[in-house]
Formats: sequence, C-alpha cells, structure tokens
Amino acid sequence: MKNLYAVLICLLLVNITNAQDRFLTKNGEVAFFSSAPMEDIKADNNQVLSIIDATKGNIAISILMKSFMFEKALMQEHFNENYVESDKYPKAIFKGDILNFNNLTESKTKVEVKGAISIHGKTKEIIVPATITKTKESILLTGEFFLKVADFDIKIPKVVVKNIAKDIKVTFQFNYKPYQK
Repeated sequence: MKNLYAVLICLLLVNITNAQDRFLTKNGEVAFFSSAPMEDIKADNNQVLSIIDATKGNIAISILMKSFMFEKALMQEHFNENYVESDKYPKAIFKGDILNFNNLTESKTKVEVKGAISIHGKTKEIIVPATITKTKESILLTGEFFLKVADFDIKIPKVVVKNIAKDIKVTFQFNYKPYQK
C-alpha cells in the first residue's frame, strides 16, 4: 500500500512540474501597421493564443484573422474577404524557439525568436528580435518586426496598391501565466 501511495504522489508531482513548465496566454496582443502614401492602416487583435514550453524555449502562437479590429469597418471587410481570405485561411500560425531561453534571468533581456510563420497558406522562416522578462510567475514577451505582403502571396489590386505598404510593421505583447490544467 505504501508503494501505491508513493507512485501516486510521484505522478502528481510530475504533473504539477510539467504544468509549471508551460506558460500560456489567451489574450496576447498583436497589431499591424501599414503606412502608405494614400493612407495608414492599423489593426489590433487581443485574442491571440500562445504557449511557451519553458523546459526548451519552444513557442507556438495562433492568431484568428477575423479577430483583427480596424478603425473602419470597410477596411476590416476587405482585409478578411479580399486579402487574407479569412474563411479559407482562418489563422496565422507561428512555431519556433526563443533562442538562449535557458540562459535568461529575471531582468529584461533582448532575445531572438526563430521559427516559421504561416499566413494565407504560405510559410516563411523568420527571426524576430524581442524583449523578454521571465519570472516564476510570468513571462512577458514583446517586440516588433516587418513582414512583406508578397511573401504570403497576398494579392493587392492595382487600384489600391498605393493604399497598402509592401512591408507591414507587426508588434506584439504576450503576458504568459503558468498553464493550469
């Protein structure tokens, strides 16, 4: 009977330890900004799901494209229907690694996040500069980078080509908490 209790306690501790090795956010923030001669376009999404495996520094991010909110409803409609085709490609996905994750301290640190981003059915390898603050209770990851619209086979009609930048500035902020089952 003592052996059974010992095994159960060990299994419980393994589950608790594994849960503390993963950090999750369901309300990460991603925004993009397009500055072009005719107009600026900005969209925000604060319903981004992301998880970090703190044992390896792996990161995964899932962005529902229809959750981007624009200042003008017509911009949002065009974004979803004509450009990213949200019904056909509902999510943008990033899978990668936070480089040198195991060497982080509790102070704010500059890092690189390396991985593959998939948007509009196309995948591209990227390296993103970021800032991370890691404690036992949370991980804060922030940064910005640029994406080329052409890399993801997003077609911009000639009539609005001056309204949309070729390089889109993307900013992000994720505040992760320990994953609780």
